[in-house]
Amino acid sequence: MTTETTDAVDLAIMRELQRDGRLTTRQLAMRVHRSPTAVFERVKRLENEGFIRRYTAVLDAEKLGQGFLVYCQVKLRFMNNAIAEDFVSRVAAIPEVTECYNVSGAFDYLLRIHARSMEAYREFLLNKLGTIESLGSVESTFVMSQIKHDYSIPL
Repeated sequence: MTTETTDAVDLAIMRELQRDGRLTTRQLAMRVHRSPTAVFERVKRLENEGFIRRYTAVLDAEKLGQGFLVYCQVKLRFMNNAIAEDFVSRVAAIPEVTECYNVSGAFDYLLRIHARSMEAYREFLLNKLGTIESLGSVESTFVMSQIKHDYSIPL
């Protein structure tokens, strides 16, 4: 059990939806051995309580010309609440940044960036990330091959 408000059936529903978010209520009900009405009500509750945040399609970055993947560690020159809020709001508005985490350790933030090429990433650094005044240092790690990429959460 993950919380007081979920049970084994809820977990089974979420597992199935992680595998295929396009399942109909009827298909989902068959997989978890419950009635469609009961499953519909559970899914609505899981959505309302925030366990299911949204549904999305997973796109192929290579086919879309955005397959150059970079993890970028960012250190700010100095840190306070206003600077952190400014950095986060500016980074959130940059489309190439697909994930941003505030982390502990030698760096303040870890960014995941999709770009068309090394040149496009260079332009991103100079014209987007580099325009943030509080930026101190950046360390880039370029992905050479993807071994595992799974969006699901183990339940």
